[in-house]
Amino acid sequence: MKDKIRIASGQGFWGDQLDAPRRQVEGGPIDYLMLDYLAEVTMSIMQKQRSRNPALGYARDFVPLVGEILPAVVDRNIRVVANAGGVNPEGCRDAVLEEARRAGLQGRARVGMITGDDILERLPDLLARGVELKNMETGEPLSAVIGKVQSANAYIGARPIVEALRRDAHVVITGRSTDTALTYAPMIHEFGWSWDDFDRIAAGVVAGHINECGAQASGGNCLWNWRDIPDLADVGFPIIEAAPDGSFVVTKHDGTGGRVAVPTVKEQLLYEMGDPKSYITPDCVADFTTIHVDEAGADRVRISGVRGAKPTDFLKVSLSYSDGWKASGTLVYSWPDAVEKAQAADRVLRARLDRLRLRFDEVLTEFVGWNATHGPLAGPVPRDLAEVTVRWSVRGHDMAAVDRFTKEIAPLVLTGPPSVTGFAGGRPRVQEIVAYWPALIPKAEIEPFLKVDVVTA
Repeated sequence: MKDKIRIASGQGFWGDQLDAPRRQVEGGPIDYLMLDYLAEVTMSIMQKQRSRNPALGYARDFVPLVGEILPAVVDRNIRVVANAGGVNPEGCRDAVLEEARRAGLQGRARVGMITGDDILERLPDLLARGVELKNMETGEPLSAVIGKVQSANAYIGARPIVEALRRDAHVVITGRSTDTALTYAPMIHEFGWSWDDFDRIAAGVVAGHINECGAQASGGNCLWNWRDIPDLADVGFPIIEAAPDGSFVVTKHDGTGGRVAVPTVKEQLLYEMGDPKSYITPDCVADFTTIHVDEAGADRVRISGVRGAKPTDFLKVSLSYSDGWKASGTLVYSWPDAVEKAQAADRVLRARLDRLRLRFDEVLTEFVGWNATHGPLAGPVPRDLAEVTVRWSVRGHDMAAVDRFTKEIAPLVLTGPPSVTGFAGGRPRVQEIVAYWPALIPKAEIEPFLKVDVVTA
């Protein structure tokens, strides 16, 4: 058993820094590279792409990246674990295998693919058998929106990833794995933890939670002393130095920008936090109130003392469904009395929408530069604001009404208050609203499938 492994974070979302994974591989010693591409809305975007082209539906940025780093990954025995498969892990796997062939790695590289999380086609059968998939927030049964569902994926845990690593896969591609499993699966594999060692697995969950958002744990998007965070243009992504007892150090490569400190790590620990005593994952329930966070040197923070408990009998399911249409448009009003002019324009626009008998589920007006961020806490109308952007947004189930709204903003330039600008760029675009539906499913209903392929000629 190794006395330490280094698990580097290389992506915090689909669209993160393209060169971060390469810099993690080239910047110093690492054993694992985890790449987190998926958010709830990402799954629906990928499902739409696949509906238009069956070959798509995965994080396409991942494929050329793997082609770039795979020779070094194979030569240095690094393992890459990524949920880049989205709703089409098979397509992602095939594309990665082709990149490996181009890199001349026939007979050397192994690619693992995990499926079983996608239950979209199974929904009618599940509902017929009494698996209601109720909305966790509203209690509504899924049958209320079943005809509009676009994607449905269960959050699977670390077990199939651990098995892929046991089979010596250099690259492990999953669909909707939990973000944290991309980090704690390597810890379970390397240190031989048993599946009922809930304290150590919970420590791995905490490590995964710190790693999952990329540079957000190493100085990016950090409120603490943000002016003093050095060289964000060259920010170093976090690395977990994990020990067999479950303790670990958060650090980054030497010579990179950003900062790893107790406050930066604590800010990430609070990210998306519900009940801190019950952070539920497929493999354990972690108690975040037991975490000990200590400075361990320059750009080094030690985590220890994490306690965990037995997991539940359910997996979370992320579903997306079509919920109408939306559009947003903006104009800019300048000094003097910028906000008053913008408010007057808002009254004019709303009156015209009423005259046209256009009805929406919601009409939202924001005055960016005054109250868009803080709402009523922004205080009274400022008299000396140099400029303000007024942003109108509507949502509704009548696409024609939303489309007509988009034609009513430009006329304000000549038929509304004075001192307007910022109207270049064309008419606002009507967009489909994709809503989120969180649900639970019994674990017995989900059976992950693993396949490991050796790159062939």
